[in-house]
Amino acid sequence: MNDILLEAAKRIAAAGSDSARLDARLLWDHAQRSGTDFHALVGRREKREPIAYITGHKEFWSLGFRVGPGVLIPRPDTETLIEEALRLVPDRNAPLRIADLGTGSGAILVAALKEFPQATGTGFEASPEAFGWARENAARLIGARAQIQQADWSGAEGPFDLIFSNPPYIASGEIESLEPDVANYEPRAALDGGPDGLDAYRALAELLPDLLMHSGHAFLEIGAGQADAVTALFPKLEILRVAPDLSGIPRCVTLRKP
Repeated sequence: MNDILLEAAKRIAAAGSDSARLDARLLWDHAQRSGTDFHALVGRREKREPIAYITGHKEFWSLGFRVGPGVLIPRPDTETLIEEALRLVPDRNAPLRIADLGTGSGAILVAALKEFPQATGTGFEASPEAFGWARENAARLIGARAQIQQADWSGAEGPFDLIFSNPPYIASGEIESLEPDVANYEPRAALDGGPDGLDAYRALAELLPDLLMHSGHAFLEIGAGQADAVTALFPKLEILRVAPDLSGIPRCVTLRKP
């Protein structure tokens, strides 16, 4: 087995992955569980298909989410939004009404509802493919407390106590320079934030004041270097904090409706 894994890791490394040994181990474990041909899995990874798409699984907030083509893969950095909500809302049993705008796989919404067991939530997702993944994950992991609607953000009807969003924030011209795992496989609509990467935040700046309850909070993921530009777009809301992720990069803008 060690020789097989070593050879697989060499093939994956030659294709440009900087986590080739881990990739090979994850694919081996998946092949053993699923009965899938290991060498076929390695071939997919050589083409830089994301591990999460190959295995159909990605962990977020210690929860197992099913993912595949058409949905953004959850990232550890996004857990910063959940951490900030827990910091600001100490009452875990509050009967909150939560929204996730552009819910993708449903990861943020499900994680928030796990932490606030008396809350209910709605995820809004325009993409038919992502909507399918979110609906499956929410039904399996949280049940009736979560509703997933195939709708654009403009279809949201508040007010909500907490609103989360990980919007597209990569500038259009930068997408092709991303790692092939992302640029060639993950849905462009979940990445492309327009010419300057800020289009989604401009839309959110129009929506959030009407969607939030008084004293309600919004938690928005941002890209590296976007903090000043994003916070300037929300004059109607109070900027409470820009929280860093585990790498120290400003990642979550927390806002409150006065």
